Amino acid sequence: MQSFRQTLPETKPSQIPNLQIPSDIILSFATVPLLVGLLAGRAAAEVLASIGSSSEELFRGDRLPVLNFPHEDS
Repeated sequence: MQSFRQTLPETKPSQIPNLQIPSDIILSFATVPLLVGLLAGRAAAEVLASIGSSSEELFRGDRLPVLNFPHEDS
């Protein structure tokens, strides 16, 4: 058991250099995926809107056949 008065052996500084990446570089790398995601979201919204309008045109009543139901005369 060591006493608090004993000197501890000196540790050598680590051989791994302390690499710090500047925040500007991190921000620039994060910008590209964000812009691509925004463009993909806008394109997906346009595609869904066009599909919605196409399906609305498909199911409009003027393109459906007229069904002749027999009327009961009283």
